[in-house]
Amino acid sequence: IKKNPINIVWFKRDLRLRDHAPLLAAMESGLPTLLMYIYEPSLLNDAHYAPRHWRFVQDALLDLNVQLAHISPSENPLFVHTFCGEVLDVFAAIQENTKIETIFSHEETGLKITYDRDKRVKQFTKENNLNWQEFQNNGVQRGPANRKNWLRDWHTFMRQNIVNVTLESLNQLVIRKQDFELSDFQHLPNVLSSPESESLPFQRGGETMAYRYLKSFLEERVTNYSKHISKPLESRTGCSRLSPYLAWGCLSIREVYQAANEGAQKKPYFKRNLENFSSRLHWHCHFIQKFENEDSMEFENVNRGYDSMEMAENEANLEAWKQGKTGFPLIDACMRCLKTTGYINFRMRAMLVSFLTHQLFMHWKSGSLHLAQQFLDFEPGIHYPQFQMQAGVTGVNIVRVYNPLKQSQEHDPNGIFIKKWIPELQHCPEIFIHEPWKMTAMEQGLYHFNLQDAGYVLPIIDLDVNTKLAKDRIWGHRKTDEVSEGKKRILKRLVNPNRESQT
Repeated sequence: IKKNPINIVWFKRDLRLRDHAPLLAAMESGLPTLLMYIYEPSLLNDAHYAPRHWRFVQDALLDLNVQLAHISPSENPLFVHTFCGEVLDVFAAIQENTKIETIFSHEETGLKITYDRDKRVKQFTKENNLNWQEFQNNGVQRGPANRKNWLRDWHTFMRQNIVNVTLESLNQLVIRKQDFELSDFQHLPNVLSSPESESLPFQRGGETMAYRYLKSFLEERVTNYSKHISKPLESRTGCSRLSPYLAWGCLSIREVYQAANEGAQKKPYFKRNLENFSSRLHWHCHFIQKFENEDSMEFENVNRGYDSMEMAENEANLEAWKQGKTGFPLIDACMRCLKTTGYINFRMRAMLVSFLTHQLFMHWKSGSLHLAQQFLDFEPGIHYPQFQMQAGVTGVNIVRVYNPLKQSQEHDPNGIFIKKWIPELQHCPEIFIHEPWKMTAMEQGLYHFNLQDAGYVLPIIDLDVNTKLAKDRIWGHRKTDEVSEGKKRILKRLVNPNRESQT
């Protein structure tokens, strides 16, 4: 029986219609094309993810379909089909009734679970004589042995024209799942019915919402970008807040990069802030490229010389860190804010990792999954390189042991952020907000505030003692021959031999 040939555009972490090379290639092919997203049970159940992530994806898919409906005839509206099943099972079921000619998608720098899935898809296409055409995503290159010329190539990619897709001319394939024996793959995952995302103040997903954030940042909020980037409270509006839209592909880095450059030309008084912002777009891809080149850092120290460094195992301290009950106000406020909203700024993220790995002496792996679940903008290619860098186990980067008291005093001097997220400290006098445990009995009586009665915990560690131990420990281990050998390998493999400004 002759089967009709079709193409597939497989959306993954590229939930947008603009600057989408796979969409353009599918449209130009002229064949009936199936637009599809697959909720994969293996990913839905993976320990890195939480309901907040899949609700964001659902928002993004709903937004795509609203946009598609507006640009297509009402009698035959374009839309993205959604399935729930493992990718190969869905592809095989579609292949039963059609001849898949080409699968178009972006390359994905993801977790081992998605890398292994992609290898199985590659084998499936080979065995069934199908084409799978993948496109470079956000300037991240697949296959290079080292970082030579990477920065030059990145800038070249960012300056290329945005890929415009005239979807009105797309030859859409509309399928009825019951006709394609896809009934097992038509139900939305139960995780999307979780009440978590309904009640908590998360950013909503979608390309339309992403452009609203981009517009408000470039036209208004960028004013205080450099000034507020490190502050836990002010960064919530002073930073771009584009990170979840970049992580899930509602925007491409190239779109944002070019919009920022255009904004700097139109409004030269924003130029410095926008240049600082654009540099972080570069670092965004820089770290993903590291993970692309060495994805084993999901599981092991990138510098194996640190494998022998003794780590603590203290479940009580780990749970206190996860719950925001360490007794250090800024640490606890940041963790509680993150759990509730899915966002804290970069400096506070680094501080959380530093506290876990340095002052608590815990292995970075003990907290990496927890923070992945909390970050609405969880991006594997940034998460693991950054986690290891902040934990000080690369042997290449400067080791930063953050002092949470110093960070608190500098970036939340009046304790406004702390009091917002730690109701136990609502009535704590401002002079003691960073170190409430230092109040004497006389001072507690004077200010009518008792820490025990308020329900806030005492510090779980002696910060001064543990910070000194941490510095001696990490710097002492850095001098070992094993770490030095690991450093040589990293410099050869992951760093531009012409030396970029930072590793």
